[in-house]
Amino acid sequence: MSLSPADPLTSPILDHLQETHDRYAGLREGKVATYIPELAKANPDWFGICLVTTGGHVYEVGDSQHRFSIQSISKPFVYGLALEDNTRTDVLKKIGVEPTGDAFNAISLEPGTGRPRNPMINAGAIAAAGLISGTTPATRLRRMMDMFSLYAGEDLGIDSQVYQSESDTGHRNRAIGHMLRNFDILTEPPDPVVDVYFKQCAVSVTCRNLAVMAATLANHGINPLTGQRALRGEYVENVLSVMGSCGMYDYAGEWLYRIGMPAKSGVTGGIIAVLPGQLGIGVFSPPLDPRGNSVRGLKVCEDLSRFFDLHLLNTPHASLSVIRLKFTAAEINSSRVRTDEESQILRQHGGGIHVYQLQGQLVLSTAEVVVHDAMAGIVGLEALVLDLKHVLSVNECASRLLCQLLLKLHGRGIQVLFTNLARAPELRRYLKVKLKEQLATHLLTFDDNDTALEWCENRLLASRLPGGVTSKVAGPADYEPLADLKPEEVATVQALLERRSFKPGEVILEFGAPVRELYFLSRGSVSVTVLLSSDTHKRLATFSPGMAFGEMAMLDRVPRSAMVTADTEVECDLLTVEDFERLGETHPQITMVILRNLALSLSSKLRRAIREISVFDY
Repeated sequence: MSLSPADPLTSPILDHLQETHDRYAGLREGKVATYIPELAKANPDWFGICLVTTGGHVYEVGDSQHRFSIQSISKPFVYGLALEDNTRTDVLKKIGVEPTGDAFNAISLEPGTGRPRNPMINAGAIAAAGLISGTTPATRLRRMMDMFSLYAGEDLGIDSQVYQSESDTGHRNRAIGHMLRNFDILTEPPDPVVDVYFKQCAVSVTCRNLAVMAATLANHGINPLTGQRALRGEYVENVLSVMGSCGMYDYAGEWLYRIGMPAKSGVTGGIIAVLPGQLGIGVFSPPLDPRGNSVRGLKVCEDLSRFFDLHLLNTPHASLSVIRLKFTAAEINSSRVRTDEESQILRQHGGGIHVYQLQGQLVLSTAEVVVHDAMAGIVGLEALVLDLKHVLSVNECASRLLCQLLLKLHGRGIQVLFTNLARAPELRRYLKVKLKEQLATHLLTFDDNDTALEWCENRLLASRLPGGVTSKVAGPADYEPLADLKPEEVATVQALLERRSFKPGEVILEFGAPVRELYFLSRGSVSVTVLLSSDTHKRLATFSPGMAFGEMAMLDRVPRSAMVTADTEVECDLLTVEDFERLGETHPQITMVILRNLALSLSSKLRRAIREISVFDY
């Protein structure tokens, strides 16, 4: 998979929704509902898909903005309102929660009590409408419409033509209403209640509205786009429970087996599906199967469930705080100590290097957060580092999304780097299988953030510095500890310096060695490391020409606390302790300047270490 620079950069999630839409758009099975005359006018080619995460990210394709009447998809939401207006105990006295295996309009009442079997059949839904608080039908309707608008995140209205058509032909529902009144399930004249039910079914929605409403249930009753609560949290589980057992009528068992999400369908061709804590799905396509469910809707939901691993009984707990820490190279740099010129370039352009520390379990909902955030910051992005040190597991869906993100960004010339990939063997195996011959050119891995960040910095600096990063050769006038000295004072110090050369990998300073010299780096680069309790070496810093090392031991005369090793061919100028002390006797002003510069350098390094310890060590 590759993209030309002219192609729009879209989310892998949106890509799959579009592929799914294309796959089933030509499906011609099913028939549009005709028992309500107004519904028979639907175009069988209408087809929309929308997915909304509990993080508030919306992905939609096709006719997702086309309006249609909500019909039976309204039932779980009205049931939730009935629970809020009464209590679970009172509602259970009026409406059961057992599946019937019957069609949506079945007259399924318990013998003797007349209680509807569940709130998803028409009898139970009419009973739920009768439980909405209000002294008049108008008040009940207004409260119901306010509730729908909270779920959808926008004001919803009623399709008057659909309502009139339902009212003109709704004799069976009126009969159900009178039966409910006969058993005192309804305690008032039934016709006004049934009229509210007709209007409830005629609420005008879009596929996007349905997905947001489903995501609100997934988000424990809080609309993820507006932050407003639509249903008290303690009743969300009750609504989802009856959706899971009864929402798809006589297909509910197979739906749960195959797709595994609480759901509800409607005769206009809508379906909602809810994955608690993660997302909501809305699908709209009018042609129905013999059970009254959207043919394309069933196919889409099954496809999405399998592709994104959404089955409720196979989904680990997912945390939205998957991005543990995020920063750029303009804010935090690697341990390589840079020259003033290099540091200035990193401050100006390092914002194009992003580092994400990830944590927890990577599944669709958490990986989507990472992908969405990365795509939102695509402008000016040059490199993306994904740190997996604190990741517990990565499932196949998350691996697929991260692989697609890598390919998309690579097609734009943006490098994706992984650190601590060994902690995510599932992702490593997936990338190896999917990238194949592209593995060597597309996948860059590092043991830690520090080395990955340095690689990105070097790449950035190489593109903006004519001579590259480490090609500079420094002389005494360039040495940082000698800054602010007059030329003749620099010459005085230079006369005391001794030149030494080191080969790559050669140890320059041993841990615990006695104090003898201060080193000025003239050419090449050196790294300072310490030995950890795990018998591994941790890099503290890497120095470039013009910088000095060994100054701490020079100041406190304590044996060396770290080891310094040559990374490349190195040349240094050494100032011995004895020469420095004699210089203090003959030129105290020079030693005062050197000591001040050394103190400033140590202070800067300490602040840097405090700022970066959480990034590289915690």
